[in-house]
Amino acid sequence: MSVVVLLADGVRPDTLAAAMDGGALPALARLRAEGGLHAVSTVFPSVTGPAYAPFLMGRFPGPVGLPGLRWFDRERRACTLPDYTRSYVGYQMRALDTDLDAAAPTIFELAPSSLAALSVITRGLPVPNRIGGLTVRSALRAAYTHFSGNVARWLDIDREVANAVVRRVAAERPAYTYAAFTGVDKVSHARGHDHSMVIDALRIVDDAAARVRADAERDGRWEDMHLWVVSDHGHSPVRHHEDLAGLLTTLGHRVVAHPWVVTPFPETAVMVSGNAMAHLFLEVRRRERPWWPALSARWDALVAMLLARPSVDLVMLPYDPERCEVRSARGEVGMVSYIAGHYSYFPAIGDPLGVGRALQGVTADEAYAATAHSDYPDAIVQIAHLALSARAGDVILRSRYEPIPHVSSHGALHREHMMVPLLVNRPMAGTPRRTTDVMPSTLAALGLPIPASLDGASFL
Repeated sequence: MSVVVLLADGVRPDTLAAAMDGGALPALARLRAEGGLHAVSTVFPSVTGPAYAPFLMGRFPGPVGLPGLRWFDRERRACTLPDYTRSYVGYQMRALDTDLDAAAPTIFELAPSSLAALSVITRGLPVPNRIGGLTVRSALRAAYTHFSGNVARWLDIDREVANAVVRRVAAERPAYTYAAFTGVDKVSHARGHDHSMVIDALRIVDDAAARVRADAERDGRWEDMHLWVVSDHGHSPVRHHEDLAGLLTTLGHRVVAHPWVVTPFPETAVMVSGNAMAHLFLEVRRRERPWWPALSARWDALVAMLLARPSVDLVMLPYDPERCEVRSARGEVGMVSYIAGHYSYFPAIGDPLGVGRALQGVTADEAYAATAHSDYPDAIVQIAHLALSARAGDVILRSRYEPIPHVSSHGALHREHMMVPLLVNRPMAGTPRRTTDVMPSTLAALGLPIPASLDGASFL
């Protein structure tokens, strides 16, 4: 038995379905006819890196030490001088594997043999089995491609990855294969998610799926192969950009923010992920985390000002180890709690998450069902696990800023960012809800034990 997971980074369920309906992706359409296409929730923040954790660890990213693409190390344990910050956009990506909770296993540590391409999580994966790994040459090439805005070059990289993956799956027959294709995401950022080049990027994934299948059918392996196509986040258009760090600087605060992180005697840290969400760390000289009641007297006016900005939609304020206050730009206030494995949501003023009712002591599946059709699907569960994680900021908000302006973005809790496709090549026995379900399903397909600590459940 084997499992092959092809990740089309950044594709939305409606985009993938429309491309299959239009005849552009015949191999994927064939998989849909034989298995099915499902829309499931990704994780918060809905951004590449953290949103790979569900596939490779079966966990929400915050509790395993991955609160975002960037974070501030208040405890000064993982990061060092001069700034005590982490950014996985660049050379510090090498630190990601060691930043993760050592007690949370990766799929590479559990599967008997694995192969991966362009995976930011590689712990347990032998170096020879890493396609497109982080070398000086690959990093320089990626940096040049990114900052030059050469979208066509990203598609060339995807083609190179596809060729290597297809060749090695046929030759080595690993039990587990994970291959990320970044073309859809790069095109979407630069030209929009509805641009014709998005279909070009998806055709590369379709061709890879077709060739993996053809090789498996020829060798008699297809009946024992699960071939799944997934995504880590969606996209939505961006028309304006907000420099959150610059805004706080104009208000007189000394700010640490990437890419310029060396700030004498900083007071706050702005850590942006996916240019649609940010962690804001306050009073950063404190080594212990100050919950919102200890910060509100001084910082409540700042939060109110941020909520008045067009770029901010929701603000999350971690209140204590079990609760997080949620405020909306519409003046609504509610409280999310996670106690003894159960979730609650109490709207106090209005209904900031649009759930329509209060929830008390519900399961993760019940919380999912209550929010599935809202503009913030799975928000209660996602907020609880991110906001209450040890490395989260003191204020978590939607923001829009990157050194390179984007015409499409992701990272927030909105439906366009949170709902992603799950395409499978054979019918399922269970109901998939989240991307965290993919790893336990992988282990079930391989006949391996499923650790009790995982946040998902097998849909097999």
